[in-house]
Amino acid sequence: MAEITSSIAAAEASNDNEAPVANISLQNIIDGTNERSIPKTKFIDDIDMFSGSFDPPASPELLIGAYSDLHSKFKQIEQQLTEKKAHREKSIPEIEKSIKLVRHLMQKKEEGDSAITRYNLADIVYAKAEVDCSQGIVNLWLGADVMLEYTYEEALELLTAKESKAKQDLEDVTEDLSFTRNQIITCEVNISRVYNWDVRRKRASAAGSN
Repeated sequence: MAEITSSIAAAEASNDNEAPVANISLQNIIDGTNERSIPKTKFIDDIDMFSGSFDPPASPELLIGAYSDLHSKFKQIEQQLTEKKAHREKSIPEIEKSIKLVRHLMQKKEEGDSAITRYNLADIVYAKAEVDCSQGIVNLWLGADVMLEYTYEEALELLTAKESKAKQDLEDVTEDLSFTRNQIITCEVNISRVYNWDVRRKRASAAGSN
């Protein structure tokens, strides 16, 4: 993820070019990343101390703006991961079905028998076909309109490897999705806490002036 500079900081600078404004980068509001480089949101425990760690001190608007930007980026990541998870959940059963079919053809070859199946002629039109299993050859779609010929053994090895990778990818994306949603919650909590902190400061300042 690229460096985040709050749009609020730019707005403040444009309103008063002489007033220095704290610059908040991504590294200031995250605490490392997970195994797949998704940032971990830094929880603001002491807002006064965190604000004062910048020179000049970061304003509440700047802090809220920075975490709002980060929140938006996490929402984008969440959408991408959700789509990726749905794709994996759809592809795994298809791979498992192909593995089951190849094993069925291998069994028919060992038995010296042919396989009876139906193949698609049109959208809702099928025809019965007898598959000669003695050659031990199967064609697999690899995507992008590419089909290659494999022996049953090669096809089974390829499909098994794809199944293993797809299941690992699904496990990773599920973990990343849960992690990302936790970061979204942390951003929302930080934004709420900074807002309440600012309200308390303004009330204390108003009470002091009276």
